[in-house]
Amino acid sequence: MAHLLIVEARFYDHLNDLLVEGAKAAIEAAGHTHETITVPGALEVPGAIALAAESETFDAYVALGVVIRGETYHFEIVAGESARGIMQLTMDGLPIGNGILTTENEAQALTRAKPTEGDKGGGAAKAALAMLALKDRFIA
Repeated sequence: MAHLLIVEARFYDHLNDLLVEGAKAAIEAAGHTHETITVPGALEVPGAIALAAESETFDAYVALGVVIRGETYHFEIVAGESARGIMQLTMDGLPIGNGILTTENEAQALTRAKPTEGDKGGGAAKAALAMLALKDRFIA
């Protein structure tokens, strides 16, 4: 049984609730356990995962959050840098499922976040478990 850490960038509460619901359901359906922590925004997710990895408490990680395009360049920075940070951690060997949504508007985010529609939270949890299985296969 694996123990996963869900790291959520809690900026849009109603959307994050849906992402977390999907992630928890997928992890539990696969017979695993989880904990959840909250960080201020998507830029803090990779740092939180890196810190948690130091504890050697978790087998895999699920990154969740929502970044919606606004009127400034900030969207590109947040979306790109959070993805880059998560990708760097995966290249360093951490099994992570990236469920940080980057959308044009709230309607797109809602469709992707709902467990009954896009279920990107559940998809991120499944991706984390798939990466953990690969790590176990190649490194164990």
